[in-house]
Amino acid sequence: FVASGPPKAEPGAPSKNSGAKNWRWWMMVSVDVFFVVAGQTSATLLGRYYYHQGGSSKWISTFVQTAGFPILFLALLCFPKSSGGGGASGDAPVAKVAVIYVVLGLVIAADDMMYASGLKYLPVSTYSLICASQLAFNVVFSYVLNSQKLTGLIFNAVILLTLSDALLGVNHDETEDMSGMPRGKYLMGFLLTLGASGTYSLILSLMQLTFENVIKKHTYTAVLNMQIYTALVATVASMVGLFASGEWRMMTEEMDTFRSGQFSYFMTLVWTAVSWQITSVGVVGLVFEVSSLFSNVISTVSLPIVPLFAVLIFHDTMDGIKIIAMLIAAWGFVSYLMQHFIDDKKARKAAAGG
Repeated sequence: FVASGPPKAEPGAPSKNSGAKNWRWWMMVSVDVFFVVAGQTSATLLGRYYYHQGGSSKWISTFVQTAGFPILFLALLCFPKSSGGGGASGDAPVAKVAVIYVVLGLVIAADDMMYASGLKYLPVSTYSLICASQLAFNVVFSYVLNSQKLTGLIFNAVILLTLSDALLGVNHDETEDMSGMPRGKYLMGFLLTLGASGTYSLILSLMQLTFENVIKKHTYTAVLNMQIYTALVATVASMVGLFASGEWRMMTEEMDTFRSGQFSYFMTLVWTAVSWQITSVGVVGLVFEVSSLFSNVISTVSLPIVPLFAVLIFHDTMDGIKIIAMLIAAWGFVSYLMQHFIDDKKARKAAAGG
């Protein structure tokens, strides 16, 4: 694929102005990348810590993935309306954008529930490796929805990531190391995490499609608006699920029996919520600045980071099959990066020749 890349100078525009624009673009992309990697790593580890210390509510785990959205209003205040189209829809029809936000929010809530369930039933190292399949899913969705081209290197990346997940899918022996977790739960966690990865990739492609064809506003305020309103819908949906399931009655008991104490329970949920919002801002920002495919690739950068921390903190096992799966997934990631480098080089040559 060809990323949108740094903004090009207008004909006759001063080169100094062009350099400033390029610098700002690289700065925004760098900040977004940091948000995604740091936020996703900390959120995943905190999510597993919640279950490891005695938490059991999948709806609470789902709720905290979007409940931190109010802090984004602080970021929104940093961008004046003149530079960001302060409304939720800009020049697009309000009703149309509202429907899109509601639909995306409900899909996000369902996706968060699958992720929460998968993290409950799987070791965090296995969970993070399966999540790498989102790149393979996103290649397909980007091809169908966003007219991204498929090349040999990208196809190779899809095959390798699929093979990595297949190895983990048949590796049931590690369930013996999980405290009494039935093997059927491992398979359920595997399928839910795989389904969540596919749904997440679909969400990113739909967001890119919305930016290109509906919102048509290339501002960071538009990115924050989309994140705030979809997270609002997802949070309301997860609250409905929390009360409808009756799991809200367990919260007091869960807090009292949390192994590291009540304050730790509260802070775990708070910082999980904050971490997921940092991740979401970075993800949506990369969709806006570059593409959904690039955003997904950066999400997989934490692939080798999370399992390492999982071994140190939760004492997850790293058997031969899991190590091979990690190396294969890394190979797929490198294969994609090579294609990105080739396309970026071609785009620069074309721009220089034009």
